Amino acid sequence: MFDLTAGTTDRPFRDAHASATVLSIAAHVLLLGGVAWVVLSSVTNEVPNVPSMVTFVAEAAAPSPPPPPPPALKAAKAAEVPKTVLTASSTLAVPAEIPVGIQPESSFDPGDEGGATGGVDGGIEGGVLGGVLGGMINEAPPPPSPAPAPAPSKPRRVGGDLQAPALVHRVEPAYPGVAVAANVTGSVILEATVNEAGAVTDVRVLRSILLLDQAAIKAVKQWRYQPLVLNGEAVPFILVVTVSFSLR
Repeated sequence: MFDLTAGTTDRPFRDAHASATVLSIAAHVLLLGGVAWVVLSSVTNEVPNVPSMVTFVAEAAAPSPPPPPPPALKAAKAAEVPKTVLTASSTLAVPAEIPVGIQPESSFDPGDEGGATGGVDGGIEGGVLGGVLGGMINEAPPPPSPAPAPAPSKPRRVGGDLQAPALVHRVEPAYPGVAVAANVTGSVILEATVNEAGAVTDVRVLRSILLLDQAAIKAVKQWRYQPLVLNGEAVPFILVVTVSFSLR
């Protein structure tokens, strides 16, 4: 034993192979791991949960980009830019001079629209060639047509339940001298039309005596009646009157 310590005698268990070294290192690692496990177990009082399997998570593929939006109906049909249509009479000419910058717009010339320089009598600003003399923009609208007059009421014929109004003014007929000389007597029957005010406006002969008709008509046209009121409104009426002629 002292020889081994002093190094004078070779160690009997020395192995010159590399496998012995590897095994020694593995034994030390296991020993140290067991000591560490015991220490950790005593501190935490829990056995560490060693995962039994390893999960490999593949990175999700990036989502595909959304489809491009529609071309907005070809940019709203190119913003409805009117296209110049070339006809057979149209010609393309190269300008003689290259324009420099933007030229200001020329002032409005009435002659371009066919108007007269300085305007015309009765014209208005912004008027149209060939318009109405004096214009119609500022003119007041024509007044509305007056409402039609109400149609006159139809005369009511007196008789039956409809009684004739009272006669308020009576004129006796003048006896014609020819009828007196001829000793003509009798009764003339007339149809008289009376207006809303009670005045006789028309007389028609129903039974005639030739020499006495005009005297009877002239007298009846001077008669006056009370107005005929129906439903609170005065209406014209027609009645039959008898004018008698007698010689005493």
